Amino acid sequence: MPSRLFVWFLFLAVSSAEQRPSNYVDEKCMEDHPVLLHFFSWVDYVVLAAMLIISCLIGTFYGFFSKKQETSQDFLLGGSSMGTFPMAMSLAASFITAIELLGNPAEMYMQGTQFWMTCVAFILVVPITSYLYLPVFMKLRLTSSYEYLNLRFDRHCRLLASGLYMLQMILYTSVAVYAPALALSHVTGLNTYIAVTLVYVVCIFYASQGGMKAVIMTDTFQAAVLLGSLFLIAGYGLSWEGGFAKVWDVSQASGRMEFFNMDPKPTVRHSFWTVVIGGTIYWTTMFCSNQASVQKYLSVETIGQARTALWVSAFGMITIYTVNFLTGMVLYSTYRDCDPLLASQITGQDQLLPLYVMNFMGGLKGVPGFFVAGIFAASLGTVASALNSLAAITCEDIIQGVFKINLPASKGAIYARWISVSFGALSFVLVFVVERLGSVLEVALSFNGMVGGITLGLFSLGMFVPWANAKGAISGAITSLIIVLWIGLGAQIAVLNGKIQLDNKLVSIDACPCIINSTAIIESHSIDTNDDVSSIYKISYLWYSAIGCLLTLLVGVAVSYVTGFQDPADLDQDLLSPVIASAFRLQTKPHANNVQGIMNFGLELDDEKSQVENTKTLK
Repeated sequence: MPSRLFVWFLFLAVSSAEQRPSNYVDEKCMEDHPVLLHFFSWVDYVVLAAMLIISCLIGTFYGFFSKKQETSQDFLLGGSSMGTFPMAMSLAASFITAIELLGNPAEMYMQGTQFWMTCVAFILVVPITSYLYLPVFMKLRLTSSYEYLNLRFDRHCRLLASGLYMLQMILYTSVAVYAPALALSHVTGLNTYIAVTLVYVVCIFYASQGGMKAVIMTDTFQAAVLLGSLFLIAGYGLSWEGGFAKVWDVSQASGRMEFFNMDPKPTVRHSFWTVVIGGTIYWTTMFCSNQASVQKYLSVETIGQARTALWVSAFGMITIYTVNFLTGMVLYSTYRDCDPLLASQITGQDQLLPLYVMNFMGGLKGVPGFFVAGIFAASLGTVASALNSLAAITCEDIIQGVFKINLPASKGAIYARWISVSFGALSFVLVFVVERLGSVLEVALSFNGMVGGITLGLFSLGMFVPWANAKGAISGAITSLIIVLWIGLGAQIAVLNGKIQLDNKLVSIDACPCIINSTAIIESHSIDTNDDVSSIYKISYLWYSAIGCLLTLLVGVAVSYVTGFQDPADLDQDLLSPVIASAFRLQTKPHANNVQGIMNFGLELDDEKSQVENTKTLK
């Protein structure tokens, strides 16, 4: 969801650049008023280096000095021995991307506070996860969450979901590292390629050496860096702008303080309904059908620990969002009379916060370095979780699910380690593809939100509809994928062609030095709506996950009805959500999860093989 913000920023930068008049800036005046007042100092580099070195040391400790990790379960799940608080911090860190840290303050600056209401979604999604989906995952203890789809439906559903996740994460990790690095390079002077390379080298090292234990403990450290940098920037900013009350009043006077836009139209980008309802479904996909999340749940021993961690992570994310939007209020209070984008000081709204930090806090040695360390920490957390989850589904769903290669338990960690290295290298190479093919950027960011709804639909169909069969599940997923891609990609094309544009809050350049033709600039910033675009392409991106999930469910049930419903009595009760299982009072029969966790690699759903495995277990 936050990733779509960057698509908007990229579009604004392009459209604004095209509309500026040639006599927009007095070049001679600009020499006397440089865009950047400060640059990175050696202290800033030391602070940034310290964060990266400590991350590597954590990976080194868990890879070489901690308890030896020999099996895949040790490497991918941390031996299910992680603490509640570290897992909670890691869960929150994996959801907070660097794109989001730069995007949320700019969202507040340009659009106001309505998007902050997604914090309500964080509260709503915790009980949904805790009592409807989590018990199934914790009871089955499957290293790959998509193995559930094999147990409930068939291998085709499993492969479709895992394939979509792999494509999604490989593309998204490249964008999640490149986009913030590019934004930082324009303002801080850091070389984009050096920044990207550092993130990948450090992340691949500690994620591949220390496994899930290193990922979780490093995420905990990086979350502390992230929170510290956010509070530091917001605290200084509020102090310099005259305090919270003054900053609030300035935003209130501009019409940016909006929390209850009750417009029910689905085409409204951010209303109460799109942000809270659509946002809840989106975050349900992240908490309930995302492989990286499920792996972290399984890294603790009990379901009680996982439930506590969910609440801690939710409040942690609320804190980060709140500080982000407070920072956005500071940015508006600072730049309300001289918008940096319209003044050609920056090329995209994602550069707004870095520009503020460098110009207003660059004189405080170490503060810019601490800020960039927080951004890097978010990138590291996103990529590390992705690499670990990609290694898990490759071992489980591809090597052992597709190719039927039985990995020796004693060498499981070695295979998983090299697989995570390979995915890290692939993601790194794709950074240079993303750089040269701008359209890939928008597709990757949009695709990230679309896939989640489909996979959530598959899990929901399996857990809540006992009559659904495999044909219905695969039909629903493919139908939903086609329709959601059609809507999402159609909307992206319309945006790039200038047919869909945002109606931003007003900004001014009246106080900017060196501006010659301010009237023309302000007029070019006004937004018109093109009625030639179909309304379906104007649907808010926050509804994409809901559309994907609902279509998967509806088509899945319909096709299951036509092809013959599954008999609920034949289902293993553990494959259903506790609410549904209790309602139907299904009889428990011998089931595949008698052999749990990493030993579930080779299991199939057919009755004959299940009976053989159960017989062996009894013996």
